[in-house]
Amino acid sequence: MRVDVLSKEYPPEIYGGAGVHVAELVRALRARDDLDTHVHAFGAPRAEDRTSSYADLAELSGANAALRTLGVDLTIADGCAGTDLVHSHTWYANLAGHLSSLLYGVPHVVTAHSLEPLRPWKAEQLGGGYAISSWAERTAYEGAAGVIAVSAAMRDDVLASYPAVDPARVHVVHNGIDTEDWQPVRDPARVRELGVDPERPSVVFVGRITRQKGLPLFLRACAALPPEVQIVLCAGAPDTPEILAEVEGLVDGLRATRAGVVWINEMLPRRDVVSLLTAATAFACPSIYEPLGIVNLEAMACETAVVATATGGIPEVVVPGETGLLVPIEQAGDGTGTPLDPDRYVADFAAALIEVVSDPARADEMGRAGRARAISDFSWAAIAERTVEVYRSAR
Repeated sequence: MRVDVLSKEYPPEIYGGAGVHVAELVRALRARDDLDTHVHAFGAPRAEDRTSSYADLAELSGANAALRTLGVDLTIADGCAGTDLVHSHTWYANLAGHLSSLLYGVPHVVTAHSLEPLRPWKAEQLGGGYAISSWAERTAYEGAAGVIAVSAAMRDDVLASYPAVDPARVHVVHNGIDTEDWQPVRDPARVRELGVDPERPSVVFVGRITRQKGLPLFLRACAALPPEVQIVLCAGAPDTPEILAEVEGLVDGLRATRAGVVWINEMLPRRDVVSLLTAATAFACPSIYEPLGIVNLEAMACETAVVATATGGIPEVVVPGETGLLVPIEQAGDGTGTPLDPDRYVADFAAALIEVVSDPARADEMGRAGRARAISDFSWAAIAERTVEVYRSAR
């Protein structure tokens, strides 16, 4: 069976968890003898067999970003001729999958990494394009032969956001982790080169500067950490100038009162991220919206204790008291995920971080348990098998 995987992100152009998911899933699918897996991705040409790349249409160079996306979707749909099934990831590629399904009479499977109705802050980024992205996603989900949710919480969100979707067509297949690529790497010299003292405790954040990742809330919590604890931010790709300015102000405020605040705003090679995670006492995931959170799996695979928000699919990954701690949150029901009591959430997140960094032996124990869980429950080979089961049910 020929399967065409459609994605905005694909190596080397990856900036978020969905791109990581696509890259690892494709590798696992291509290792199987029963599939012929093709990839169609946005961006510059890639020197990889059975992989096609698509640039923005020159005619839409000055158009709204959402319109430029739809232009790429049209060219991808044209490139899917000959497929037996299309599998799209994120709204960017969803319409390409929907059109391919109509054009060639093949099933369309969608993976739900996030949902536009639950990210209303994107209106800041896209303007009227947010209505277009929401329409494209809804159209694809309602027409799909199968929907893969990366967590049970995401399945609930899909059915709540798109009640026209048949629940029987929505399947839970978790994200995965390659525990060979993500495993402890102890490289104190490189950690020092990155500005971090490996002999001191540290808390690491890895993620984009976007409302859903909760970075401003995390930075507020960091003000309560003991002075010897370093705060390491691997954070870039801000959604808007406004959130970037907010983060810059909070970082400046921390630096005015404490040493050891390290902000790395470029995309680091994987080995550097692994080295920082391995050296860290704790990994922080303050997300207010997270369908599953591959970053938590990456940290766990590096034997790092995780402190994360108890929201979305995160509780399906992090076992409280065993692989880390979960921070409770009461959230607005308007789709933003905004904490109803931000001060309480910040205080609770700070308390959880302090609990972990104050007991290094327990943090190490949590880290070892986290890696064991990543290996046993989240391998890509098992996830590829469950994905192929969805393909078969959709045909």
